[in-house]
Amino acid sequence: MRFKVFCFVFLGVPASFFYLCFMFVRQKKNKSGVVSVQIIDKSSGRYKLYKTIGSSNIQFEIDNLVIKANEFLKQISGNQEIDFLNSNQIIQSLLENITSHKLVGIDLVLGKIFDEIGFNQIKEELFKDLVLYRLVYPKSKLKTTEYLYRFSQKNYSEDDIYRYMDKLQSKQKELVQQISIKHTQSILGQDISVVFYDVTTVYFEIDNEDELRKTGFSKEGRHQNPQIVLGLLVSKNGYPLTYDIFEGNKFEGHTMLPIIDGFKTKYKLNQLVVIADSGLLSLQNIAQLQAKNYEFILGARIKNESKEIKDKILSLNLKNGESEVIEKDNLKIIITYSDTRAKKDKSNREKGLKKLEKRIKTGKLTKTNINNRGYNKYLKLDGEIKVEIDQAKFELDAKWDGLKGYITNAELTKDEILENYAHLWNIEKAFRIAKTDLKIRPIYHRKKERIEAHICLTFVAYKVYKELERQLKEKKSDLSPEKVIEILQSIYQIEIRNPQNREVFKQNIMITNEHFMIKSLFNL
Repeated sequence: MRFKVFCFVFLGVPASFFYLCFMFVRQKKNKSGVVSVQIIDKSSGRYKLYKTIGSSNIQFEIDNLVIKANEFLKQISGNQEIDFLNSNQIIQSLLENITSHKLVGIDLVLGKIFDEIGFNQIKEELFKDLVLYRLVYPKSKLKTTEYLYRFSQKNYSEDDIYRYMDKLQSKQKELVQQISIKHTQSILGQDISVVFYDVTTVYFEIDNEDELRKTGFSKEGRHQNPQIVLGLLVSKNGYPLTYDIFEGNKFEGHTMLPIIDGFKTKYKLNQLVVIADSGLLSLQNIAQLQAKNYEFILGARIKNESKEIKDKILSLNLKNGESEVIEKDNLKIIITYSDTRAKKDKSNREKGLKKLEKRIKTGKLTKTNINNRGYNKYLKLDGEIKVEIDQAKFELDAKWDGLKGYITNAELTKDEILENYAHLWNIEKAFRIAKTDLKIRPIYHRKKERIEAHICLTFVAYKVYKELERQLKEKKSDLSPEKVIEILQSIYQIEIRNPQNREVFKQNIMITNEHFMIKSLFNL
C-alpha cells in the first residue's frame, strides 16, 4: 500500500516529524566566509546533500535562508510517499507506544548557557532546575515543584527544595559568586576596573518584624510591610558581580562601602572606579571613598550645594548637550544640560503644582505639610491658618530645569566620566528584571538562610538572563531574551518505545519557523 504521511496531533504538537527526523537544515561555512544553507538527508545513515537553498555572508539573509529551508522541509514532508502495509495499524502502534513527553527547550538553550557560564561546577540537578525555571515560571517553591513534575517529569518535594536551599546558602553561595565573576572577567577581557552600585528594597507579605525583616523606606511604596535592603554590584553592560542583603531599616548609603571593600579584597583588585546615583551621595561616603583611595563618580544634588556653587551653575547658560566642569575643593562637579530633561522637569513641576492646588482647595493641607520634601517646598504658611502656593519658589525652581550634575575625583576626561555614568541604567534594568520577570518579591520565606538562598537563586537566574542577552546581541539577532524564553516553552521531546525490541526512540519536536530559528541560533 502506498499512502502519504499526514500530520497528526499529540498533545497539541503536529507530528510530521517522523519524516523530518531524517532531514535537517545545515549551515556550512565555506573557506570564503560565505555560509551555505543546505538540506541534509540522513535516512541512509550517512549524511547526503539533498538541496542547497542559498548562500550569504550577511546574518539576516542567512536567517531568512534558514526559514526558507524549514518551509521547504515542511512542504516535502506533506508530499512524501512511503510504502507501508497496514498503515493505520502502524500509526496506531506509534501512538500507543509514545511513553512520555516533556518540555526540553529550557534545558536545550538556557541549560546550555548555564553550563557555559560554569554553574555546572555545582553538581546539583535541583540547583540547575531552580535557576532555569525561575526564568520560566517564577512562582512559589510549591508551585515550582508542581510545574517541574507536570512539564519535565521531575519529582521534587517542597522539603527537597528547602533542604537544598539550606545547603546552597551554607556551602555554595561563595562558589556561585566566584563562577559569575570569573565568567564576567572572561567576556570583559579581565577588565573589571569600573563597577556600578545601587540598592533596592524587597518586601515580605507579613506583619511582624524580626532581626532582618524590618519596616523602613520602601522604594516600592510598601512602607507597611517588613522588608530587606538588597545591594547589587555590576560591571559595565550590567553583568552581575556580587550582592548582599541588609536589615530593612538600614540607610542605603551605609551599604555601599562594605560590599565594595569586600569585593575588592576578595578578588585582589588594585583599583576601582565606583559609580552610583545621588541616593548614595553623602559627605560620609565621599570621605570614606577618598580615604580608601577609590575613584568615584556619583550623581550630585546640585540644588543642595553652597550658594557660591549654585550661582556658578546657573550662570553657565548651557545649551542642549553641553557640559562644563566646576571645581570644588579637590573634587570636580560636571554639569550637563538636556532639552529633553528640561521638558520632563517642567512637566513634573507643573503636575506637582496641580496636585498641591487641588489639595489646598479640598482643605487637606495644613501647616504640618510645610516641609522641604518633594513639591511641598512650594508651600508657605500665611498666618496660622492659610496655606498657599509660594509662586516665587516655583518660578525659581524652573531655572534648574534640564540641569544634572555629577561629582567625581576620577582621573578621567569629562567625556569618559559622562560615558561611564551613562551605564548606570544597567543596574536599574537589573532590579526591574529581578522584580518583574524573575519576581524576586514578595518573599514568603521566614528563615534568614532561605531568604538569602532565594536571593542567590535569583542572582544566578539574572546572570543566565544577561548571558542569553549577550549571546543574542553577539549573534545579531532581533529576538529579545523574553521572546526566546517564550519560544523555548513550546519545544517538547517525546519518547517512543519500539514494541518489538523495547528500544526507546527520543525526538525533539521542532516544527515552527521560530523553533528552527532557535535551532539555528544556538546550534541545537
